[in-house]
Amino acid sequence: MYTLGISAFYHDSAACLIKNEKIIFAAQEERFSRIRHDEGFPHQAIQACLHTANIHISDIDNIIFYDKPFLKFDRIFETYLQFAPKGFKSFAKSLPVWVKDKLFQKKLILKELNKISPETNFDQKLKFSEHHFSHAASAFYPSPFKKAAILTMDGVGEWVTTSLAIGDDNKITPIKEINFPHSLGLLYSAITYYTGFKVNSGEYKVMGLAPYGSPIYAHLIKDNLIDIKDDGSFRLNMEYFDYCTNLKMTNSKFDRLFGGPPRKPESQVTQKEMDMAASIQSVVEEVIIKLAKSIKKETGLDNLCLAGGVALNCVANGKLHAAMIFKNIWIQPASGDAGGALGAALAFYYMNGNRRTIMKNDSMSGSFLGTSYNDNEIEKSLQKEGAKFIKLDDKSLIEKLSTDLKNGKIVGWHQGRMEFGPRSLGSRSIIADPRSPKAQKDINLKIKFRESFRPFAPAVLAEKVSEWFDFKGVSPYMLMVANVKSNIQKKLTEAEKKLFGIDKLNIPRSSIPAVTHVDYSARIQTVHKETNLKFHKLLTAFYKKTKCPVLVNTSFNVRGEPIVMTPADSFKCFMGTDLDILVIGNYYLEKKSQNKKLAIDYKNKYELD
Repeated sequence: MYTLGISAFYHDSAACLIKNEKIIFAAQEERFSRIRHDEGFPHQAIQACLHTANIHISDIDNIIFYDKPFLKFDRIFETYLQFAPKGFKSFAKSLPVWVKDKLFQKKLILKELNKISPETNFDQKLKFSEHHFSHAASAFYPSPFKKAAILTMDGVGEWVTTSLAIGDDNKITPIKEINFPHSLGLLYSAITYYTGFKVNSGEYKVMGLAPYGSPIYAHLIKDNLIDIKDDGSFRLNMEYFDYCTNLKMTNSKFDRLFGGPPRKPESQVTQKEMDMAASIQSVVEEVIIKLAKSIKKETGLDNLCLAGGVALNCVANGKLHAAMIFKNIWIQPASGDAGGALGAALAFYYMNGNRRTIMKNDSMSGSFLGTSYNDNEIEKSLQKEGAKFIKLDDKSLIEKLSTDLKNGKIVGWHQGRMEFGPRSLGSRSIIADPRSPKAQKDINLKIKFRESFRPFAPAVLAEKVSEWFDFKGVSPYMLMVANVKSNIQKKLTEAEKKLFGIDKLNIPRSSIPAVTHVDYSARIQTVHKETNLKFHKLLTAFYKKTKCPVLVNTSFNVRGEPIVMTPADSFKCFMGTDLDILVIGNYYLEKKSQNKKLAIDYKNKYELD
């Protein structure tokens, strides 16, 4: 039985195809359209699902949409009635859009599906899941647990913003929930907005900025914005927020509380923004830890599964892991709305009584669930682009590339199937030597064209992780943060300890400074030969040459660009940045060998994120 899951019309639209319970393909539409966080109907992702399975869309038995538009409209309408007449302008603006496009979303989805195959009757195939149930299903069903507590947290689905459920074999039973407008995700987004970053995009910047500041505003947030109970449940004080009634997150009362208006986007980041970031991060961590403790007390379960956009907060995840409240934690790598497509498909399959096979690690195949390209396709694409390249066998490629990395070269690494989710995991990655004191700044400013404070993740051999980081276990999806080991940390001078804010950036903190954040933390990715053999071989070769089992791993794209998908995407990004080397499959390209006329202005190609 084929089941197609779809998420669309908000942000990060995606499609996922499962055959019985096996995940065949999953990808976000943005990778095809090259529009960051593309919210449109995922036509190209669906076509890729069909191409990978070599089927026609009429062969699909069920098509499941990840949320229920009528419930979402109900929330918007009731919210207006609750706050009326305040917010009429916002309501009047959104109502025609909802009535035309979203209230009758089933009709719209059927219309889009008919564009793929006008002769197919989709009406009986199309069904709807609930938003947070889709998140819960994406967290539990691929996990390695027979039974687990499931915590989902995001901005808002239809009504729910935070939910607890119990997963037991093939069943998920909702237990309790927190509803809109009380939302941990929207609180974090409000601070994202106030600090001058883009909502639904810039939250990870706030997380990366937090270690440069001090949580001096945490008491103001807890005294005025959020009432946190001992069990982690919470309520927001809506007097400070405008997302219910207006087209912005915060209001003038919020501004007065924090001493001024929001930072203008792209203006200089000041110590205030750093302290705001540190403060909201501290509050969110407190809520998550309290929620976890109450869930453990209530359920008595040893396993916890996480999904929803808040589950991408890897710093909070690291604190949760270190607290050892649960014996085991598994986090869906595509925790945001894109993962809702996967959860919707799996929920329908299992909730209809089908048996569940539990995999030893998980059933996500390392999250390598997207497109791939064979040698013929790679070579034809490179020739079409006018690239100069050589083809090497595996052994020669790994030997040459590990030497390049040791010598300070920065590499675009394009291998195998594309990752599903927001993280590059060694399939569409930029990699470099983490021992370099200038790698972080060079990659941020000369290659990614983004803010210099943004940290990079260490990809580390799974068997060596506990020797280099204060971390026991696995983190294959780059969703856990832990400190680098004390024996590789660099002690700061008294003068260096007194530095504030961005001045901390250029002080090496360890023997792997490119992946050590200013608070000695690192966002760890453990690399396993079972799921990514070639990347594991490269790390092993680099380790033999340097005694360092770690590489810088960041997404293969520039600021505002979706992660590269095709060989052509990778070559264009290579030629538009200061990358030294590009490797696609076994094809090896050096920048100095390329026709300089092929270089493009990549810095201004995409909208800023």
